[in-house]
Amino acid sequence: MSTSATARTARTDARRVANGSAREGAARAGLTARGVIYLLVGLLALQIAFGEGERQADRGGALAELADKPFGAVLLWALGIGLVGMALWRLSEVLFGAVGPDGRKAKKRLLSAARCVFYTFVAYSVLSFAAGSGGEGSSDKQSKDVTARLLEVPGGQWLVGAAGAGIAVAGVWIAARALMRKYHDKLKFGAMTRRTRRLVDITGMGGGAARGAVFAAAGAFAVRAAVDYEPDKAKGLDDTLRSFADTPLGPWLLVCVAAGLVLFGLFSFAMARWRRV
Repeated sequence: MSTSATARTARTDARRVANGSAREGAARAGLTARGVIYLLVGLLALQIAFGEGERQADRGGALAELADKPFGAVLLWALGIGLVGMALWRLSEVLFGAVGPDGRKAKKRLLSAARCVFYTFVAYSVLSFAAGSGGEGSSDKQSKDVTARLLEVPGGQWLVGAAGAGIAVAGVWIAARALMRKYHDKLKFGAMTRRTRRLVDITGMGGGAARGAVFAAAGAFAVRAAVDYEPDKAKGLDDTLRSFADTPLGPWLLVCVAAGLVLFGLFSFAMARWRRV
């Protein structure tokens, strides 16, 4: 091989390593940021379950809680930047494929594209909050407003119903995959001790089941709002969580779900440490 060809190969390898390092850094920052949000929402929901909560158990409440901490503004900017990293990581999966044998398939790329759009919106909202250009707003009010606008368009009732059904199905899918420990193929289990693997399974299964239950409940409320043509029956994250306390099991079901969200926050931290990117 000539000297010039060797140099080109070396430059290509260097770019590949740099791109891989950037992608990994973005992914790990994003997963950590996601963990912080779920951890705070879960803790706020626990406070509500025990009658001590003053803030809403949603992203807006979590950001307000974070803002009150020492160096809160710095923490908010770090959280927003981490979520930008999450969006960029998902974008890289769209462009170059995800980890795994089927990572380059159209289905995986489409799922990554949806996640990229979602986390772009979340990152924008968090950075806007950090910049002081407006609060997050209530997730409950946002959900009702969006539902009301959609119900007014032609075929809006079907659109809201289909979206709600999709969210509910996604919730069941999320919970089922967590309980079947489908996340195993994404983690570097060989780098963990046996005790760590057990702890990761506790957080992954419990956290994923709780997260799926919240999605399923929120979707069911959207379907009900569509069927009854009443946008006020749609619920955001805070109202959905509070609805668990209105079941025959009372506040203890909310305690279980809230604790599960805390577990999912911890699981996100584990993913940030050991996920294959």
